[in-house]
Amino acid sequence: MKKTLRELFESSKNYSFKWEKYFDVYDNYFRKYQGKKITFVEIGVFNGGSLSIWKEYFGPQSRIIGIDINPECKKFENDEFEIIIGNQSDPIFWDKFFNKVGKVDIILDDGGHTNLDQVITTTKCVEKINDSGLLIIEDTHTSYLNHYNSKNRYSFINFSKKIIDDVNYKFPFDDHKKKIFSLNDYIYSIHFYESIVIFEIDRTKTKENKLLNNDGVFHNIKDLSFQANQINIKRLKSLMQNTPFGKMNRLIKKFADFANNKKIKKFFD
Repeated sequence: MKKTLRELFESSKNYSFKWEKYFDVYDNYFRKYQGKKITFVEIGVFNGGSLSIWKEYFGPQSRIIGIDINPECKKFENDEFEIIIGNQSDPIFWDKFFNKVGKVDIILDDGGHTNLDQVITTTKCVEKINDSGLLIIEDTHTSYLNHYNSKNRYSFINFSKKIIDDVNYKFPFDDHKKKIFSLNDYIYSIHFYESIVIFEIDRTKTKENKLLNNDGVFHNIKDLSFQANQINIKRLKSLMQNTPFGKMNRLIKKFADFANNKKIKKFFD
């Protein structure tokens, strides 16, 4: 029976450290790649311990590459994995890296953890990951630590929240405005865990969504989708009986929004 990642970690001859909750996440997402011919990249070599773990976990067909800014890490390179020295927050480094390596299947960022490191890595790597591949950013709790933050507004977590908006902008809104910067042609889904953000890459699934209809019987049921969200509409209408129809509807919507927002505001504090 094959060892789990945690078992491999605990029996490794080289020192490394990982947060305990990460292992279940790894196993859930990485299991399907075991025994496959994949290219796996880990940013952050440190003591070299985890690279041998990845090689044993994914199997002999896998190509394992470590990236680190510290030239001393090159000494850990052997027949099982490569080590490339470079700065993950430098876009030029990534251009050179992918020119040399080509597209990859999984990138695990356990590198510098600053806003700049994580955002530049994401923006430069996503389009170089094969379909059905993954970008995993670790230790995203650093978004809440001043030591790693250049500005809270530009934290990696806030950047990830923006990508949620970008993914949903694939919906064909009538007033759709193209985002100045977007990765929604590559990122199919996003998963958040404590201290981890995972991006699933699949260009075949990022096309514009389409509404499908079947040939079943249409019963002409009235759509009351918003009925439960409205405040006392009858009373408002009686108060505004001399108000033009269009203006009245806008005012009703405004009052309803105000009342509803007051109810849910506490959940956003």
